[in-house]
Amino acid sequence: MGLTHPIAVSVGEPAGVGPELAAIAWQQIGSALPFFVIGDPRHLSGHGAPLVEIETPADALGAVERGLPVLSMEFAGAVSPGIPDPANAQGVIDAIAMAADLVTRGEAAAVTTGPIHKKALIDGAGFAFPGHTEFLAHLAGVSRVVMMLACPELRVVPATIHIPLADVPAALSEALLVETLQITEASLRRDFGIPVPRIAVAGLNPHAGEGGVMGREEIDLIAPVLERLRGQGMDLLGPMSADTMFHAGARAGYDAAVAMYHDQALIPIKTIDFSGGVNVTLGLPFIRTSPDHGTALDIAGQGKADPTSLIAALELARDMAIARQSP
Repeated sequence: MGLTHPIAVSVGEPAGVGPELAAIAWQQIGSALPFFVIGDPRHLSGHGAPLVEIETPADALGAVERGLPVLSMEFAGAVSPGIPDPANAQGVIDAIAMAADLVTRGEAAAVTTGPIHKKALIDGAGFAFPGHTEFLAHLAGVSRVVMMLACPELRVVPATIHIPLADVPAALSEALLVETLQITEASLRRDFGIPVPRIAVAGLNPHAGEGGVMGREEIDLIAPVLERLRGQGMDLLGPMSADTMFHAGARAGYDAAVAMYHDQALIPIKTIDFSGGVNVTLGLPFIRTSPDHGTALDIAGQGKADPTSLIAALELARDMAIARQSP
């Protein structure tokens, strides 16, 4: 079964590597994976791919054989590679909102977002969200979403994300862990086609607290949450010592891992697949993936950008959309 609708790609920061990555991705995958870019054609030209302006997402299915399909949106500013122009901030925001609207209305199969430059969005449009994820949750009317990092060898979810390490113990709560695990399991079933997901859960402390000697969060919080959810039918392992749960043999025993904080989750996946990792937002009513890298302003426009993560994000979005299409 293939895609019945194309994937919507929001261009992201036009002064970054997003435009050239979209062009390279089209050159490498062509019509095998139909997608279209929402952005200003002026910003997308000159990267080696012919542009085909389309009127509707459905037009991309035929246009992709002739060039990179572009759903045109005029941005206020020009582009100098590597130098974000706050004048383009509203255009960047509007492209994300349009992508979310199109997938919500069923005109696109999924959303893949190009990297944004948060300071430019704040300076140019007073962007009031910490990042893409929170903005998409706002657009979807969802109060709680979960970040997953995925590659063929590992899927991992951090329970807490961009907060200081010193704040993690206080941020962890029963409600947070329960919601994170429930959203993760639901997505593994719906989006990854795993009927009975196995989820490994890391402890917070070294050696998962070693029976309370190195901390009591495992005893007082994590283990009771896992026991409660096991009683509801979830297949959960842990709390496990994080230093022994990410080698190849351990990974064979679970479908996804939930870690307690940012680096505990991201170090293993970036070690395993630095270029090909994909950021997935779980808990939205639509599929959203993105490359696991930023705008790379230092190399924008120099022909050095690596499309591996964008292509992986498009491929994962396709696979998730097909899983959702399956009965």
